[in-house]
Amino acid sequence: MMIQRMVDFTKRTGKKTEGFTLVELLIVVAIIAILAAIAIPQFSKYRLRAYKTALDSDAKNAYTAAQSYLTDNAGGTVDGLTALKAGGYNQSSNITVVDSAMTLSGGNIELKTTGGSLADNNAVIFYNGRIELANSPT
Repeated sequence: MMIQRMVDFTKRTGKKTEGFTLVELLIVVAIIAILAAIAIPQFSKYRLRAYKTALDSDAKNAYTAAQSYLTDNAGGTVDGLTALKAGGYNQSSNITVVDSAMTLSGGNIELKTTGGSLADNNAVIFYNGRIELANSPT
């Protein structure tokens, strides 16, 4: 009965009750813009943290690979990516080996990420097992 009255009303007045008004559409667009303004900076921070985590993980894996290589090749030197790969190191994307000269008695390996704004954020691995991890992004 109520629906019939509404149908009769729209027939008499000639107004259509379908669709959205311009104000309603503008409000929806404004809400989406506010949510995007909040989400995009957070997404960037998550990406920077992911680059740092990948760099730190690769540093630990490179140390393990260097120790494995030096154990198999007594008196050898880990002097590049080839020696690390021989020890079992699998390089992640956006990670490069900057400097490598490690023996059982000295030296270090330096890794660098090329992702995000952490481009100058390095991790250094020392022969005695000490690892300087990358700085946390702000």
